[in-house]
Amino acid sequence: RYKCLHLEAVSTLSTDSFILTLRRFISRRGRPREIFCDNGRNFVGAAKEISDYLTSNSDTVCNFAANEGIQFKFQPAYAPHFGGLWEAGVKSAKFHLNRILGNAHLTYEELASLFSYVESILNSRPLCPLSSSPNDFQPLTPGHFIIGRALTSLPSPHLADINPNRLDRFQRLEALRQHFWRRWQMEYVCELQQRTKWRVPGRALQLGDLVLIKEENTPPMHWRLGRIAKLFPGADGISRVAEVATGTGTYKRGVKYLCPLLDETHEALKADASKGPQDVAAPTNGGEVGNIHR
Repeated sequence: RYKCLHLEAVSTLSTDSFILTLRRFISRRGRPREIFCDNGRNFVGAAKEISDYLTSNSDTVCNFAANEGIQFKFQPAYAPHFGGLWEAGVKSAKFHLNRILGNAHLTYEELASLFSYVESILNSRPLCPLSSSPNDFQPLTPGHFIIGRALTSLPSPHLADINPNRLDRFQRLEALRQHFWRRWQMEYVCELQQRTKWRVPGRALQLGDLVLIKEENTPPMHWRLGRIAKLFPGADGISRVAEVATGTGTYKRGVKYLCPLLDETHEALKADASKGPQDVAAPTNGGEVGNIHR
């Protein structure tokens, strides 16, 4: 699953507000076939209203829309863990938004703009290498499945460390975006660096691996990526320093500052290795490993 995120600001939790939000989503992203949601009263009311409208207009010009109606699938009541796949991205947004907003008073337009900033940041995260070419430093991101290319942002001055009382409202909004980026980016990098007990062997970096270079004070939506050009093993045969080739030059970095973005083939082999011998099914495509959709 690629877990592309779409955030909307609403003024009330009513059925009418949700229907308007759904119309905005369809206008920007296209009409979904299925909507998975919890048992919120606004969601249930919107599903009933849309269903009644499609049923009452089944013999009119809207016949095509009725046949292609949106299907709502509700999870059980008081069971938020059923939506873990999409709740993970929303949790990342809410966790840091609650901390950076604090007691800030924002207008509806400012809050909607901040949600768009957060949405673009979350959808810019690197998933895996875009290609196997050693000269390609671009990763595959959720933004590729939304607009067909990586998401970018306009450059702006660094405002996160300036006293908020010295900033106007526009600058304060940009400072909030930079604060969110700083907090969430460090959390995401830590998730990529899965640390296991030293006695459990892990996959070592290899030549040509696409890695995310861990750096501080990077601008929002700027991911420093490179390919492993050379490894420097120690006396025990373990490489703790690597030479990384980037679009701006070649640099030496400690391995603890490099986060590998493994391709889908390695993820498939890792998933098969975690299963027992009785759980691994024989491949049906001549022994090749199939693609895995995130």
